[in-house]
Amino acid sequence: MKKEKTVMVGGAAMYPSKNIVENAVNSKDHTTLVAAVKAAELVDVLQSEGPFTVFAPTNDAFAKLPEGTVETLVKPENKEKLQAILKYHVVAGDFKAKDIMKMIKKMNGKAEIKTVAGGTLTAWMKGKDLYITDENGNASKVTIANVNQSNGVIHVVDTVVLPKM
Repeated sequence: MKKEKTVMVGGAAMYPSKNIVENAVNSKDHTTLVAAVKAAELVDVLQSEGPFTVFAPTNDAFAKLPEGTVETLVKPENKEKLQAILKYHVVAGDFKAKDIMKMIKKMNGKAEIKTVAGGTLTAWMKGKDLYITDENGNASKVTIANVNQSNGVIHVVDTVVLPKM
């Protein structure tokens, strides 16, 4: 049997044989994201076959939002807005950091990536660090890349990116 290459995120091992949701629920750094995914009723989507590339904001990333934002977004009446924000962090396909870096190089320093929400993220490099920028100009650094899942890959990010609304 092949040994799984696990990555530690939020004090928990992320197993490549488990799906995005099965792993994320164990990360102490992603409790806000998991609560938001549940409130947005996106658990079934992120447990489906995929593959998906998820730019997963940490609890600290959500804490950077204006006070009360998360509490407001998880209310049932804001489900569609919350879904739009969360889907903006998801790309159809399995894009490892090296794939994104190749796209950046091919596109002369910046690569546009379409999200499942229909928006665009711009990927770029600063030194050896990979960043994504949203349509509003907010940059988010990939702090842990290539967390492999059975249905895609997670890249942990330090800032919540937001679609134009």
